[in-house]
Amino acid sequence: MVKIKEGFTGERAFVLPIPIIEEFRKTDLGSLLYITDIGYYPKASFHFRKRKKEEASQYILIYCIEGEGWFELDNQTQKVIANQVFVLPKEKAHSYGSDAKNPWTIYWCHFDGEKAAFFAEGLHKPLLISAEKDSRIEDRFKLFEDIFFTLKNGFSRENLDFSITALFYFLGSLKYLGVFRSNNTDKPELQQFDMVDDAIHFMRENVRKRLTLKQIADYVGYSTSHFSAKFQSKTGYSPLNYLIHLKIQEACHYLDFSDMKINQISMLVGFDDSFYFARIFGKTMGSSPSEYRKRKKG
Repeated sequence: MVKIKEGFTGERAFVLPIPIIEEFRKTDLGSLLYITDIGYYPKASFHFRKRKKEEASQYILIYCIEGEGWFELDNQTQKVIANQVFVLPKEKAHSYGSDAKNPWTIYWCHFDGEKAAFFAEGLHKPLLISAEKDSRIEDRFKLFEDIFFTLKNGFSRENLDFSITALFYFLGSLKYLGVFRSNNTDKPELQQFDMVDDAIHFMRENVRKRLTLKQIADYVGYSTSHFSAKFQSKTGYSPLNYLIHLKIQEACHYLDFSDMKINQISMLVGFDDSFYFARIFGKTMGSSPSEYRKRKKG
């Protein structure tokens, strides 16, 4: 049975059963890398963990998407901001937590195996992954979601093998960040971006966040008024309305292909208030999220 953790609105998390982990560790693939815990905590106010050396039995990856937090390792405290990822080593005392005023939203994973130290090397300090033309941030998030949902669908050998293969790729995308990004550089659409294309790319890479008009305009290097006029002229939508459409598109994906609760999807695409999300969804799609989920498609 999947053990669900509770504590934060919209959270998703579970722990793999110990017997499943022990059996998988005996396989050729599992001996190299395996997952013990995995999850997503949106706006995790008061999130705090402290472990002694003997309690730190796995490597812990934390990817901060939004907000701020901190961690303490080797008697040094490091601040963590949005778009940073770090890995805490096993067998070392540590603590970490969310900022009281600006709580973090995080993807997290506990992992171990013969190759765990290889992937964790260099990530004991926060790595900044900023949104750029070739950043592929959303690709990485979707890869994490693939791992999560594969494990959530059961602990068959096939599911475990796939999830770990995907984890190799996810961790490799961090360790070899430049190579991961360079896989996009030959695409013509990335070579011919204009201001509006740049802005849309930025929105897609940050679709899970609550972006402001100024943040988007600053990214492309124009004033909000000039940027808004150019964006409206090319797309027919204001920048923030276009962003809402991207968020609803993302929400439709999870309504179609996951069993996530509506409030979880709401938090995932950057709406703290699930009732407001439902209103915006209905206005955009012509039906409530629950009605959309029931609708036959294809």
